[in-house]
Amino acid sequence: MRGNELLLPGPVSVMRTFASLAASERFWLALWGSFYRVAFGMLVSVPSGIAAGILIALDKRIEALLKPVLIAISATPVISVILIAFLWFGQERTPVFTAFLMIFPIITANTIAGINAIDPKLKEVFDIYRLSKKQRLLSLYIPGIAPFVLGALRSGLSLCWKVVVAAEVMVQPARALGTGMQNARAQLETAELYAWTAGTILAAALCQAALSVILGLMQKRR
Repeated sequence: MRGNELLLPGPVSVMRTFASLAASERFWLALWGSFYRVAFGMLVSVPSGIAAGILIALDKRIEALLKPVLIAISATPVISVILIAFLWFGQERTPVFTAFLMIFPIITANTIAGINAIDPKLKEVFDIYRLSKKQRLLSLYIPGIAPFVLGALRSGLSLCWKVVVAAEVMVQPARALGTGMQNARAQLETAELYAWTAGTILAAALCQAALSVILGLMQKRR
C-alpha cells in the first residue's frame, strides 16, 4: 500500500470499514461505554451546576468562595485535567470526571446569568408579599434560569462528547470509542480510524438531535 493511500483512504474503503465495524459487537460495546460516560457526566454536571449557580448568584459569601475555583477550572487545559485525573481515578473514571470538570462551569455560569437577568420588579413583588424561599425558587428563579440552562445543555452536550472521547483516546478505558480510535491509529489502520471517528460523530449528532426533540416537546407543553 502506498503512503498516500495509508494516510488518506478512499471514501469507499472508509464506508466499507465503517459498515464492517458497525456490524461488530465491539463497536456497540464501545458506543455504549462512551454514551454511558457522556450521560453520567451530564447527569452529574447539570444539577450540581444549577445548584452552585443559584447559590453563587444569591449569596455573596459563596460567590467569593467559589468564583475563583470556577475561574481556575475554566483556565485549566483539558489535557492537564485528563492527565491529573488519570493519576487520581484510573482509566474508567477519568473521562467522566473530565467531562464534569468541563461542563460544570458552563452550567454554573449560565445559571448565574439567568438569575441576574430576572426583572428586578419581579423580585420586588416577591419581597412585598414576603413569599418563602421555596416559592421564590419554584416560581421566580427556576423559570428565570430555564432558557439559559437549556442553551447550556445544547452546547454542553456537544462539548461533553468531545471531552469524553478525547480522554478515552488518552487513557484507553475498556469499551470506548476513543480506545477504538487509538488502537486503529497504533496499528496504522487509517480507514478504521476514520470509521471510528465517523461513528463518534454520528453518535454525538444523534444525541444532539434527541436532546433538541425532547427540549422542543417540553417547551410546547408549557
